Amino acid sequence: MAVKIRLQRHGKKNFAFFHIVVADSRAPRDGKFIEQIGSYNPNTNPATIVLDADKALAWLNVGAQPTLTARRLLSYEGVLLRKHLAEGVAKGALTEAQADAKFAAWKAQHDEKVNAKVTGLRNDAIAKAKAAKAAEAEVNEARAKAIAAKKAEAEEAARKAAEEAAAQATEAEPVEAAE
Repeated sequence: MAVKIRLQRHGKKNFAFFHIVVADSRAPRDGKFIEQIGSYNPNTNPATIVLDADKALAWLNVGAQPTLTARRLLSYEGVLLRKHLAEGVAKGALTEAQADAKFAAWKAQHDEKVNAKVTGLRNDAIAKAKAAKAAEAEVNEARAKAIAAKKAEAEEAARKAAEEAAAQATEAEPVEAAE
């Protein structure tokens, strides 16, 4: 039986998430599987990957073949590196302590990259929010100035109308008095 590590699609249209499963290669994509070893949600930024690395490594060691996407996910989580280092230990190329040290160094570097991306995304969101707030304040200030100018024009027009009415009233009074 050819065993594959592959993705099983779930979720709704245009908002899929996936289960990482070990299945017979002849089984349908979303059908029967042997074991579920994790999940993958590409809808978040960065994508959320939950994987039982020990189970995945055990399946790889007994001959399960990952699909291309599953291979990328396993590589991203360090499972393929652990398999590579375990093969090196089995061949005597390095010791278990050296392999653990190499994996720990890689994991620290990988976690640093992920945290840097998360921090960068958060900082970008904060910067965008500040820029939007500043643009909104600019628009509000321009509106306030326009309203103040309109109000001043209206007051000026009302003052002129009152002056003209007063001037006409003073002109009309002497004519009436003369009659």
